[in-house]
Amino acid sequence: MTHVYFMPGMAANSSIFEYIKLPEQHFKMHYLEWIIPEKNESLMSYAKRLIVGIKEDNPILVGVSFGGIIVQEMAKLIKVKKIVVISSVKSKFELPRRMILAKYTGLHRLIPTSLVYKLEVIAKYAYGDAVVKRLDLYEKYLSVRDKHYLDWAIDKIIKWDQQDALPNTIHIHGEKDKVFPFVYIKWCIAVKGGSHVMILNKYKWFNENLPKLLVD
Repeated sequence: MTHVYFMPGMAANSSIFEYIKLPEQHFKMHYLEWIIPEKNESLMSYAKRLIVGIKEDNPILVGVSFGGIIVQEMAKLIKVKKIVVISSVKSKFELPRRMILAKYTGLHRLIPTSLVYKLEVIAKYAYGDAVVKRLDLYEKYLSVRDKHYLDWAIDKIIKWDQQDALPNTIHIHGEKDKVFPFVYIKWCIAVKGGSHVMILNKYKWFNENLPKLLVD
């Protein structure tokens, strides 16, 4: 039995994986949730606290968007069978130019995270305008509405300093991802028509292909 741990994207809860199914005779699915970061907490420290939720040896870690960055940090601390990043990045060189610019100018500090009660603010900066336009469909998935968490998460994405992809990493990316544009992504499995929220609207692709990728 292979144990697979799933980490959702920024501000989302694990219900984003509700349509993902793996063959029960081969895989046991587990779900991780965001915790509120401590003041000035590093990504490594945060990853250490999340690892407490992993009970099995040599698991597979699957992360979406910022969750993909988090599972890579977790994989630096424990032995894992594989890492699967979805709608995410494998190094700082895959970040879009606007995020690189924000790193050096501090423009990301102007994002109005104090308006966390306005769900469209979270949706726009975490998942793009397409989600905002259909917010009623995505509201149940975006449940982490803590200003400190959002400020911390945005800052950690922009300042992520990983140079190279980790060994045994599988990267699945949508060709129409507007948060992490496909043009900057190197060495990935491309999903035709896939957006940043393809874990929800391309779940049939994942259910067909993910089991094979996890055992190869």
